[in-house]
Amino acid sequence: MQFQPDMAPVGGSLALSALVALLPLLTVFVCLGLFKWKAQWACLLGAGVALVVAIAFYRMPVGMAVSSFTEGAAFGIFPITWIVLAAIFLFELTVSSGHHDDLMRTFTMISGDPRVLGVLIAFSFCALLEALAGFGAPVAIVGVMLVAIGFTPMKAALTVLVGNTFAVPFGAIATPIITGGRLTDIPYQEIGSVVARQTTPIAWAVPLLLLVIMDGRRGLKQVWPLGLVVGLVYSVTTLLSADYLSVELTNMVAALVSLAAGVLMLRVWHPAGSAEAAERLTGARPDARSQSAGADAGASQVEAEERISGTRIVWALFPYLLIIAVFVITQMVPPVKSWLSSTDLKIHWPALWNDDAPLVLTASGEPSSSALYTFSWLSSPGTLLVLTAIVIGLVFRMSPKDIARVFTAQVYKLRWTFVTIASVLGLAYVMNLSGQTLTIGYWIAGAGVVFAFLSPILGWIGTAVTGSGTSATALFASLQQTAADGIGVDPRLLVAANTVGGAVGKMIAPQTLTIAATAVDGKESDMLRKAMPWSIGLLVVLCLLVGLQSTPVLGWMIP
Repeated sequence: MQFQPDMAPVGGSLALSALVALLPLLTVFVCLGLFKWKAQWACLLGAGVALVVAIAFYRMPVGMAVSSFTEGAAFGIFPITWIVLAAIFLFELTVSSGHHDDLMRTFTMISGDPRVLGVLIAFSFCALLEALAGFGAPVAIVGVMLVAIGFTPMKAALTVLVGNTFAVPFGAIATPIITGGRLTDIPYQEIGSVVARQTTPIAWAVPLLLLVIMDGRRGLKQVWPLGLVVGLVYSVTTLLSADYLSVELTNMVAALVSLAAGVLMLRVWHPAGSAEAAERLTGARPDARSQSAGADAGASQVEAEERISGTRIVWALFPYLLIIAVFVITQMVPPVKSWLSSTDLKIHWPALWNDDAPLVLTASGEPSSSALYTFSWLSSPGTLLVLTAIVIGLVFRMSPKDIARVFTAQVYKLRWTFVTIASVLGLAYVMNLSGQTLTIGYWIAGAGVVFAFLSPILGWIGTAVTGSGTSATALFASLQQTAADGIGVDPRLLVAANTVGGAVGKMIAPQTLTIAATAVDGKESDMLRKAMPWSIGLLVVLCLLVGLQSTPVLGWMIP
């Protein structure tokens, strides 16, 4: 027996049906925001409410509803959480091997100006970490690095929270974008291209905002050339990588290129007031080493240290360069990409298929492609990252036992993340296949073209509550697609806007604030008050940009 969702199952009223369909999402938001539940329990309860609504109001057969949840949960675990696990595993290997410490020392050699280091670390390097890990890890790591430089906990936290913003959509090897593509059947490469056109018009100015946060107008006046170069290079590289290289590699490539641009610029340009800024912001005194460098023995020692540092820098950067090489080969070499794709397993999910025919249809009566689960055991970015991480560990002369120990430690740390993401994706699948998302989307589409201006707010709310750009995408991607179809707007635009809006909301998410506060020994409430104006300001700019991109005014920006 096939199931076809009804858009208005409650008394034939679209508005009443939408209110009922919103119950699972409201459950998650209330439990997280009002009752302060842990994310895994709130999302599990929300999934339970989605099952009740699907069965009691949308008349979805019990077996189909439960099976929809299990398929979504399976997708949440593999490939979504698998990618996150792999990225964090790789980063932790660099920490265990000691090469991350060398990378930290490298930054302190680049410049003695804390404002310069703040831009390079909180913007470019944080984007590199976001490319690999995400889920708050970059905020914690960079926050500690900024405090180590000498920033106050509050300034360090606010700097990294704002600096990390537009790296989030491409975080964890573009996991939020891949999730949106899977849920909407829009090629994720196309979504990534649109995301780049929504982030780059704003991201170029973020280093300038960081200068204001760190040192007010004086910092902006003295260091703006570096901030402008780093921001523009990052934005241009993001756009080119998303279009022509790889969506998965976008953060990594843009981060490394912008970081290199900043370092090269410092060879020919130096900001004014560096010594004063160091003393004012961190209490540091000008380094006296240069005063003794005239002695032959001292000069020789400095040269030896520089040679050693150069070797260590290469090894510190080796993991990231190897990852880029691996993904370029697997994504850009057609024979390799085709062979990897040929290993994918197509699974007709139980209770959603009967022989070769899907049992779940769309509202228009077409077979639902969501009932087919693809197990990309080898071609998944997560698998490629794990294999690359093992190679890196062996090259760093770590024993297989130590490598396994790091991996199992990350599995244990992420155990509740697995539960949270699995339950969120299970909730999303139940809502999508039963028709709940469709109902909400058509109801919201009643706002007309105005909705295009408001669409980023959904992602902002989703990430602000759940703490995850991936979770916000899972909750609202299909809804955005449905609303876009209803108002005659390119669905890619609103699905991308949901992801970017989620990135802007991450800086005020309770989970993110807790991670930042723990890392720098600060208070979440104080950080929220400081971060909220920046988050709302960037959201307003994003809403205007997306709204205009839905009209002929800026519609030419969308490929």
